[in-house]
Amino acid sequence: MTQTLPKDGKFALVTLPYAEDALAPVISAETIGFHHGKHLQTYVNNLNGLLPGSPFEGLPLEEIVQKSEGGIFNNAGQILNHNLYFTQFAAPKEGNAPVGEIAAAIDAQFGSFEAFKAEFEKKGATLFGSGWVWLAADKEGKLQITQETNAGNPITKGLTPLLTFDVWEHAYYLDYQNRRPAHLAALWQLINWAEVNRRYQE
Repeated sequence: MTQTLPKDGKFALVTLPYAEDALAPVISAETIGFHHGKHLQTYVNNLNGLLPGSPFEGLPLEEIVQKSEGGIFNNAGQILNHNLYFTQFAAPKEGNAPVGEIAAAIDAQFGSFEAFKAEFEKKGATLFGSGWVWLAADKEGKLQITQETNAGNPITKGLTPLLTFDVWEHAYYLDYQNRRPAHLAALWQLINWAEVNRRYQE
């Protein structure tokens, strides 16, 4: 997994690989503005304030998430989660489907892309409270879907995170109100499967 290194001791807000309005109508520009520009920026600011003088100062973000706890873990985990989340998207595309090795792995593991989507959406819809649903791979490349609460990331279980849906309400409430399942079902239009495949090949 590519490491995210601090620059001059600080982490920066991840740059979106698309315009704020590029994911509409699945995710509105307003939601991106709040979610990326305010929620994620707050986690970045908080972590940069907590790191000086701590044992985690200067470490890659991924290593901080693996080794820390408490406030440092919560903020570092949310930065890593959101970085992976925001950089997995592209403009909406009807009939969007996996490509490359990840497509074959999904078919082998879950039987079909449709079966995988159904299980992934169910895990996202049934996660109580706030958190994330992930597609991750073990060291042998075997896939699994994990539910992680709050700032959780499968990297803490020795897995490589590949794809995630954010089920914190701030990720979808402006666009979908309390209709979390509808939001999850719509997100497939946005997945940049070339990026997910790149993560899998790493």
